[in-house]
Amino acid sequence: MRDYSINIHPESLKPKPKKIQLQNPKNKKLIYLLPLVFLVFISIFFLSKINLRFVAGKVISPNAIFERGNDDLLTGIKKLTDNKQGTFSVYIYDLNKANGIGIDETTVFTAASVNKIAILAALYDLASNGKVDLEKIVILQQEDIQDYGSGSIRYDPPGTPYSIKTLARLMMEKSDNTAAHILANIIITPQVIQEKINSWGLTQTDIENNKTSAKDMQILVTKMFDGEVANKTLTPEMLGFMDKSDFDDRIPRYLPKDIKVYHKTGDEVGKIHDVGIVALPSHPYYLGIFTSDMTDEAGTKETLAKISKIVFDYYK
Repeated sequence: MRDYSINIHPESLKPKPKKIQLQNPKNKKLIYLLPLVFLVFISIFFLSKINLRFVAGKVISPNAIFERGNDDLLTGIKKLTDNKQGTFSVYIYDLNKANGIGIDETTVFTAASVNKIAILAALYDLASNGKVDLEKIVILQQEDIQDYGSGSIRYDPPGTPYSIKTLARLMMEKSDNTAAHILANIIITPQVIQEKINSWGLTQTDIENNKTSAKDMQILVTKMFDGEVANKTLTPEMLGFMDKSDFDDRIPRYLPKDIKVYHKTGDEVGKIHDVGIVALPSHPYYLGIFTSDMTDEAGTKETLAKISKIVFDYYK
């Protein structure tokens, strides 16, 4: 380091004729350095204010830190899915950071019973606005019975009474197809449900043709969880129907029993899905997994459960 100190020689103390003294070259360099130091300090200050990060010579946004931090998470999921037949779509959304990452999360799939989430959301939106009475009794008609798939109502005789709230519960807890049919086609209508879907910002969900994506379901389920669909009184009831599902063999399978999982499964030939929010107290997150062209039903459900455990362990 250069020595910028001033050395005083005895001769310099003797009186000398006054004259214009030129700056010492060393002092002149110091004067030039000061503005440069000042500029560097100001630059650092403003960069810290706008909260940018520098990685490998590139400037990236703060959100990218979240994305880079999840590289290992996606790698672990890909290790599970890359050697499996069929197609996987996975989307993970951090509710605390309002940021998500995924694998083909905008791919559109046949939703199967995942579409019942949209029916439930539309129903409770209408109920919150006084347009549907959840206590109203509906009498089961022969033509309403959907004699296929899951659910118990199809085994009940025509004339059996149900409240709209009970139909909603059975639709979600037991994935009852007759309950879904009555709610979607008689209590509401597919047109009204689609209008609600569009108003919530979903762009890949078609209730009439039963299509959706993992990304679209994140938008809807997050709104439901955040109280943006139903009012404060009805939101816990609505979510409660998604927590007590009879089909907990995927996302909740390997998670602690005290962790609430608000989810809905979907099954058709070759298609095995599960989407929902894992309500980890300090770090809730959404996980949506859609699959197609699957021949091993049990193995696919196991893979979905393992994906869920990987994500849970990461956020835990």
